Amino acid sequence: MAPWDPDQYLRYEDERTRPLRDLLARVPAELNPQRILDIGCGPGNSTAPLALRWPDARITGLDNSPQMLERARATHAGPHRGGSGSTDYAEADAGEYDPSGESPDLVVSNALLQWVPDHEGVLDRWVRALRPGGVLAFQVPGNFGAPSHALLAELRGSARWAPLVGEGARRDASVGEPGEYLELLAGHGCAVDVWETAYHLLLPGEDPVLEWVKGTALRPVLGALRGGDREAFLDEYRGLLRTAYPAGPHGTVFPFRRIFVVARTA
Repeated sequence: MAPWDPDQYLRYEDERTRPLRDLLARVPAELNPQRILDIGCGPGNSTAPLALRWPDARITGLDNSPQMLERARATHAGPHRGGSGSTDYAEADAGEYDPSGESPDLVVSNALLQWVPDHEGVLDRWVRALRPGGVLAFQVPGNFGAPSHALLAELRGSARWAPLVGEGARRDASVGEPGEYLELLAGHGCAVDVWETAYHLLLPGEDPVLEWVKGTALRPVLGALRGGDREAFLDEYRGLLRTAYPAGPHGTVFPFRRIFVVARTA
């Protein structure tokens, strides 16, 4: 898989961070976490809002990308303004990481779990690690059926590209539906708040949906192809996206469905 590119990812920083801000707005106001884990922190755009809301908390952002962690440390590590807390970062694989030794009050995950197949066990581990009354808050994309992803899957699996791309570039839907998360976390005795939102983003510039997907879902394909093959794939995918998401006079409309979960332990 191609390495994460912080610049490409942050090209739409505000649009990518907005679901996190909406998620945090539903974390109970009375929660005063002293220990927060941001699992899948990326370049730090998710830890910054945490530090702003809870300046007295000790926050650790975790990610498995050295490139993302380097950017996060450069821009968001250190003491919090207006509080006694601080933010630090560490490398970890979310699929294997066990936060039980940290006893967190709040575990946050922003657009991570779609990269972790069969993550029910991961959620189980995170919930069990929380202190009594602690909160797990996460959001994941719910747009695997959208043209951006459906066309990519179809193209990747075509006779021309499947032999070159290989199985390592598969990006099938690995997220549950809202009701599935509700059942799972209620089964752990949590009070659960689950909802979904379909944002309709107006993206500027030329081929903005392609530029968006380059920062996330397209990475496995970009990592599998080289040189002229990569450019040929991008050209073909670009044409499909232009038809599916035609540019308008004010930009390109990009519907963007997200699934949100806030679960509080007893």
